[in-house]
Amino acid sequence: MPASTVQLPLQDLRNRVAGRVITPDDEGYDEARAVMYDFDDRHPAAVIKVANADDVAAVVDIARNTGIELAVRSGGHSGAGHSTTEGGIVLDLRDLKSLDIDTDRRSAWAGAGLTAGEYSAGVGAHGLATGFGDTGSVGIGGITLGGGIGYLSRKHGLTIDSLLGAEVVTAAGEIVDVSDASHPELFWAIRGGGGNFGVVTRFHYRLHPVDQIVGGMLLLPATPETIAGAVQASENAPDELSAIINVMPAPPMPFIPPSHHGQLVVMILLCCAANAEDGTRAIAPFRALATPIVDMVRPMRYPEIFPPEDGSYHPKAVGTTLFIDTVDRDVAGTILDHLRRSDASMRVVQLRVLGGAMARIPRDATAFAHRDSRMLAVVVAFYNGPEDRPQRAAWTKASAGALNQGRSGAYVGFMMDDGEASVRSVYPDATWNRLASVKSRYDPNNLFRLNHNVPPVRQATA
Repeated sequence: MPASTVQLPLQDLRNRVAGRVITPDDEGYDEARAVMYDFDDRHPAAVIKVANADDVAAVVDIARNTGIELAVRSGGHSGAGHSTTEGGIVLDLRDLKSLDIDTDRRSAWAGAGLTAGEYSAGVGAHGLATGFGDTGSVGIGGITLGGGIGYLSRKHGLTIDSLLGAEVVTAAGEIVDVSDASHPELFWAIRGGGGNFGVVTRFHYRLHPVDQIVGGMLLLPATPETIAGAVQASENAPDELSAIINVMPAPPMPFIPPSHHGQLVVMILLCCAANAEDGTRAIAPFRALATPIVDMVRPMRYPEIFPPEDGSYHPKAVGTTLFIDTVDRDVAGTILDHLRRSDASMRVVQLRVLGGAMARIPRDATAFAHRDSRMLAVVVAFYNGPEDRPQRAAWTKASAGALNQGRSGAYVGFMMDDGEASVRSVYPDATWNRLASVKSRYDPNNLFRLNHNVPPVRQATA
C-alpha cells in the first residue's frame, strides 16, 4: 500500500507517544525531515522524535496496523535514502542519547540516537573507546547494524565485535533484550544484517582502553607509486594502525595550498592506537612515500580523530563498494585513469586495508561474513541533479568494474545502490538464507523494509 494513500492517525500518535510528533504544519518540520544526503526532497507525513522504547513500540504498532511506510532514522546518513520517506512515518531516534558507562566492567549502554562522535567523547573521558567509523556525525545505530568498519577495526575488530547486547523493538511491538543468551539468532542477525529485524533503541558495547593515538590527515601527490606504496604500508603496519586512502581531487580547503585545489591527490586518514613514539614509528613509512603536501598527523586523544561536522553539508552522491585483494602500480594507474575521465566536482576511490582483529573472528559468527577480505574499495561521485546522476552512476559502475578482482560480496554499510540483486550479492548463500529465516520469525510481513532488505523466507527469491 503506497504511503501516500494511507490516512495517518495523528491524534492516536500524539496520545500514545511521549515524544514530539512533527507534521508539515508544525514549526521545525523542514529541519526535522532533513537527512545527510540530498535526495528527492522527500516529505514524510510525520517525523516522530521518540523519547523512549515505549514510544518506538507505539509507532511500530501504528505502522503495522495501518500499513503506512516506516523509515527508521538514527544519524540520517543512509546513502540509499532509507532514513526518510515520501508520505510515510519517520521514526526518529536522535533524542535517545542515554550513555551509562561501567568503567569497572569496561562496558556501556548507549541510546541509539547518539552519534559516533558523542559516544566517543563520552567514553573517551575515561580513556576508553568502542570502534565506529571515521565520521563523528554518523549515528551509532546504522553503523553498528551494518558491521562497523573504522579506525579501530584492525586492533579491536568491527563495531559488532564489541557488541554485547541490545534492546530491540520487534515488528510485533515487543521490547526484547537481545544477546548471546537471549534471542541468540536475532543477536546474530543484527550484527551485519542491517535494520531488517527491528528497531534497536539501546546498544550494549564492550569498551577498550584507547586514550592517546597518533592520527590525522596526510596529503600526498597522486602517482601510481604513492597509491600502491600507501596500500603496502597499510598491509605492513601493526594492527594498531588503520589507514583510509582516498584518491581524489584536492578540495578547496584553507589548509591545502591553492595550487593543488582540484588536482588529484592521495588523502590518507591515519589512526594508530599507540603512544606517541610507537605511533610515529608506525606512520613513518607513509610519510616516506613522498614529500607531503599537507601533514596534519599528530599525537591526540582518540575522540579528536572525529573532526567537527558541518550541519549544512548535504551532498548528492552515488557510489559502489566492493572487496578486492591487491593494489599494485598497475591497479593504481587504473584508478588514476578513471578519476581523470570524470569531470564530477568530487569523485573518490577509497581504499581500506582490512585484516587484523576483524579477520580473526569466524566468518559465521555474525551476519557480516567477509572476514577474510583483504581490502575494501569504495567508488563515489557527486552529482548536481537528476540530469547528471545517470552519468555519474555509470562512471562509478565502470570504475568499480575495472577494479573488480573476482571477489564476491560488498559492505552493506556503504551501499548506495538498493536494487534487489545488489542486496542479494552482499551476503553468501548460507548467510542470506539464515537472515531470511530470522526475518521470517521476527518480521514475517516485512514491516521493516526501508533498508537493504532481506525479505522473509516466503518472499525471498532464490
